[in-house]
Amino acid sequence: MARRARYKRRGFQNKAGIILTTTVVLFLVVAVSIKGYGLKQKANELQEKEALLQQQIEEEQARSEDIAEFERYTHTRKYIEDTAKEKLGLVYPGEIIFKNTGN
Repeated sequence: MARRARYKRRGFQNKAGIILTTTVVLFLVVAVSIKGYGLKQKANELQEKEALLQQQIEEEQARSEDIAEFERYTHTRKYIEDTAKEKLGLVYPGEIIFKNTGN
């Protein structure tokens, strides 16, 4: 009889150990899944931010090229002539200026 009681107690202890182990494993699986989902969302947010920053870089590079082109233009004779005509009203000798009278 004592042996049966011992086996029954061991059986109960084994079942309790299995249930406890299963519960701990399930808890860990749920915790890892939740953390993984959060990391996936964070990764998506960072990818969107990276795409936005890449677009801003491209826009700034285009702007930089426009500025460099304008700087080259400002060092030309054509720019000096255009500025003198527009802002100062200067013309070459013998050049005829036509003005719109508003008709």
